[in-house]
Amino acid sequence: MWKFTTSVEAVENSVSVADLMQRGQRMLGLRGEYPEVSSVLEGHPAHEKVRGVKDFLLHILTITIGLLIALSLEGCVEWRHHRHLVKEARESLHEEIKANSENVVKALASLHRQQAALKHDVDVLNYIIKNKKTPEKAEMEIGYSIQSLRDVSWKTAQATTAIALMPYKEAQEYADIYTTQDQLSVAEQQAARDTIVSLAPLAGGNDQDPTGGQAVEIRGHVQLLQGQLFLVDSILKALDAQYKKFLADHPE
Repeated sequence: MWKFTTSVEAVENSVSVADLMQRGQRMLGLRGEYPEVSSVLEGHPAHEKVRGVKDFLLHILTITIGLLIALSLEGCVEWRHHRHLVKEARESLHEEIKANSENVVKALASLHRQQAALKHDVDVLNYIIKNKKTPEKAEMEIGYSIQSLRDVSWKTAQATTAIALMPYKEAQEYADIYTTQDQLSVAEQQAARDTIVSLAPLAGGNDQDPTGGQAVEIRGHVQLLQGQLFLVDSILKALDAQYKKFLADHPE
C-alpha cells in the first residue's frame, strides 16, 4: 500500500506522480514520457514491486482517494472560515443599523426644526418684499446640518467578501438599506450647497440691506432649499421604516 505526506521536501525512496505514470506506461507497453510534475503530495511505495495492471490501478486508486481526502479537508477548513466571517459581518451590521436607526430619529427632529426656521425666514422675506422694510425684531436663520450615518461595517463586509457568502435574500436586504443611505448622503450634500447659496447675498456682513432688492433673490434660494429638505425628509422617513423593519425581523 501507499502512504502520503503533504511535504515539498525530498524524501528518500519517494516517487513523484509523473514517475508513477511512466512506470505504468512501461508496464502497459506504452511509449512516451510525462514531463516533470511539481506536487505537494509524495507517494512512498511498498517494498514489493508493482506486478501487473491490477496492482498499478490499485496504486492509482489509492492516490486518488488520498487526493480526495486532502481536498475534502481543505474544503472543510475553508467552510469554517467563511462561516465565521459571515457571523462576524452579521453581528457588526446589526449593531451599525441599530445605531443608525437611533440617529435617524434625532435627524428627523433636527430637520423639522430647520424646516420650521426656513418657513419663518420666507415669511420675513415676504414682508420685506411687500413693505420695502424689515419687520421689527425680525430674525432669520438659514442653515442645515448634515446627519452622517455609519457605513463602516457595510464597506468592511464588502471588502472581505462576507456579503458574497451570504444568502442572496439576506445580502439584498442589507444592500437596499445602504443604498437608501447613499441616496440620503447625496441629498444632504445638495442641501448643504443650497444653504451656502442662500447665504451668499448676505456674505458682505451686517451692513447688507435685504430691502434693496436682495430679498427676492434670497427668498428664491431659501425656497429651493425648502424643496431639497423636503426630499431629505422623505428619504429619512423611508430609511427609518427600513431600519425598524430590519430590527423587527432580526431581533438580538
